[in-house]
Amino acid sequence: MTDAMQVVLAKRPAGDVTADCFRQETVKLPAPRDGEILVRTRFLSLDPYMRPRMTEMRSYTPPFELEKPLTGGSVGEVVESNNPRFARGDAVIGMLNWATHTLHDGRGLRKIDPSIAPLSAHLGVLGMPSFTAWYGMKQICKPKAGETVFVSAATGAVGQVAGQLAKLAGARVVGCAGDDDKCAWAMREAGYDACFNHKTEREPGAALDRLCPQGIDADFENVGGRIFHAVFERLNNFGRVAFCGAISEYQDQKPMAGPPKMFTIVQRRLTIQGFIISDHISSMGDFISEVGGLLKAGKLKSRETVVEGLARAPEAFMGLLRGANFGKLVVKVG
Repeated sequence: MTDAMQVVLAKRPAGDVTADCFRQETVKLPAPRDGEILVRTRFLSLDPYMRPRMTEMRSYTPPFELEKPLTGGSVGEVVESNNPRFARGDAVIGMLNWATHTLHDGRGLRKIDPSIAPLSAHLGVLGMPSFTAWYGMKQICKPKAGETVFVSAATGAVGQVAGQLAKLAGARVVGCAGDDDKCAWAMREAGYDACFNHKTEREPGAALDRLCPQGIDADFENVGGRIFHAVFERLNNFGRVAFCGAISEYQDQKPMAGPPKMFTIVQRRLTIQGFIISDHISSMGDFISEVGGLLKAGKLKSRETVVEGLARAPEAFMGLLRGANFGKLVVKVG
C-alpha cells in the first residue's frame, strides 16, 4: 500500500472559486493490478480550462466529479509497474490526479525523454499550451509579413508562444497583459512591438486605436469579454480570429452578451474559429519538430511560474483565474 495525498473537489463554485471548493485528504493506494502502473507526480499543470470543469456545464470535457480528485496534465515517474508498456523509472506525461501518486491503467500516458528539457517544460513550451499556440497561429491566424496580430494574455502559457510565432512570421504583434512587468517582458524578451496593461487601461478600445492604427488582421483570443469586444470592432477585412479561451468570463454567473453588430462578420468577411487542441493531436509531431527546432536555435523564449507543494495547488489555481501567474503555471509536487 502507498500513502497518497490528493486534492478533491469538495463543492462546485458559484461565481469565483473559493478555498472551500477543495479538500486535501490522504488515501492508501493498493499495488498495481495487471495492466496498471503507480505513478508519482513530479509536476502538475494548472490551466484555465479546469474552471468550467468544476461546474456541471456542458463543455468539451466532462465535469470533475464531486468528492473525487481533480485531474490535470502532469509529468510523473513510474514507481511500480504491472504493465508491459512501462517500466519502473520511466518518465511519463498525461492526465493524472491532483495527487502525489496515481494508480493508472496507462491509457493516454506516453513516455518522454527527460534529457531533452526540464520536466516542467513538457507541460509548457514543449507541451499542450505551446502546441495550442502553434496550431492556432499557424492554421487559423495565418499571419503574414506586414500584418498586425493581436494576442490577449500576451505572457500567459499560450500567449507568450503565440506572439513570438506571429513575430517570426513577420507580423507586427501587439498584446495585453495584467501588469506592467508582464508587458515589459513581452516587449523585451518575446519581441512584442507593443503591449498594454488591461487592468489599468480604462478603455481597451482607445489602447488598440493607439497601438494598432492600421486595424487588426488576426486575433489570438485568450481572454474574451471587453477585450475581445474591442478587438472585434477593429478587425480588418478578411480578419481571422483563433478563439482559444475566454478566461475573463469563466467565473461569470450570468453569461456576457456577444459583441454588438454581428453582421460585421459578413461585412468584413471575417473568420472566427474556436478550437480545442486535443482535436488536432495528429499534428503533434510537426509541432515538436518545428518548435523544438526554434528552442534549440534560441529563437523562442518562455517563462513559467513554479509553485512548490501540492497543498498550494488550490491557491495557485485561484491565482491563475485572477492572472497572478507569469507564463506557464505548474505545481512542483515532488
